[in-house]
Amino acid sequence: MDRLLDVKNLTVKFALRRASLTAVNNVSFSLKKSERMGLVGESGAGKSVTGFSLINLISKPGYIDSGSIFFEGRKLIGLSDEEMRHIRGNHITMIFQDPMMTLNPVLTIGTQMVETLKAHGNDSTSKAEATAIDKLRQVQIPSPEKRLKQYPHEFSGGMRQRIVIAIALLTDPALIIADEPTTALDVTIQAEIMDLLITLCDSSRMGLLLITHDLGVVSEVTEKMAVMYAGKIVESGPTRSVINQPSHPYTRGLVKAIPGNIPPGDPLYQIPGMMPTLTDIPAGCSFHPRCAYAGKVCTTETPELISVTNKQSEAACHMISGRLPESDIGSLALHREPKPHSGELMA
Repeated sequence: MDRLLDVKNLTVKFALRRASLTAVNNVSFSLKKSERMGLVGESGAGKSVTGFSLINLISKPGYIDSGSIFFEGRKLIGLSDEEMRHIRGNHITMIFQDPMMTLNPVLTIGTQMVETLKAHGNDSTSKAEATAIDKLRQVQIPSPEKRLKQYPHEFSGGMRQRIVIAIALLTDPALIIADEPTTALDVTIQAEIMDLLITLCDSSRMGLLLITHDLGVVSEVTEKMAVMYAGKIVESGPTRSVINQPSHPYTRGLVKAIPGNIPPGDPLYQIPGMMPTLTDIPAGCSFHPRCAYAGKVCTTETPELISVTNKQSEAACHMISGRLPESDIGSLALHREPKPHSGELMA
């Protein structure tokens, strides 16, 4: 079976006293073995919650309200804690964005790697240490035997992230979920870590779900991508198709905000407005208050993902479906100049 992961109509909510807030709304995507996919969007789009829900790491009051998750043909929703623990760590692992929050500062790297292996198997200490050294060597850590005896603070940021990747590889998983794995690193180290993940995926036939706000990283690493906004996927398809010919106005804004697309000396582009909070998601298309093309139908009816003509991608926009009359385009747009922005692509 070539299919690794199938997510269908996943909805994740957070229970409050008076109501439930929807953080992930009817999200669907799939991943083949050794395939690399990017999940892109601003902070608050629902990317990380989607990633956490795949391995049942959503903290209360969060819960999966509906939908299905199949991993290698096995339904994950409804598994007991013990069954899920076997999947999580043995078959699916996660790389978090801050290695210092992942690694225990008072334990040596060797202790942490050996304990991880023992928690997910019956390896002896000597065999576990041999496996740990092999994985450190795979992620290009020099003198791995020596490094096992060192503590996290003795490593640079890039080296710590390599160690976190090595820990994720200990059980030879079929899928790695990487949540902003290079955010705290400089550009050169980012490229090294991403190249390493590509090499590991290709050599071990691992799937990769990369959660990030950085379209530059996505374009270099992934084969397909999905753009999320306010808990929904608004565009998806092959990475090069989506980035080179974006269809949804939000995706166009993200691509336009990449610093490399701005002429030297010009202010960086910023999408007007902000991502709505979970308590204030607009009716209709949730992006319409920030969209330069919004019309009346956008304020009342939620667009569905449809295939884009002459492309391999899908997008959720009334303009694409032909439901937005040309005379109506822009009637409700926010007509304001984008403010100069000194950061990177909106996070």
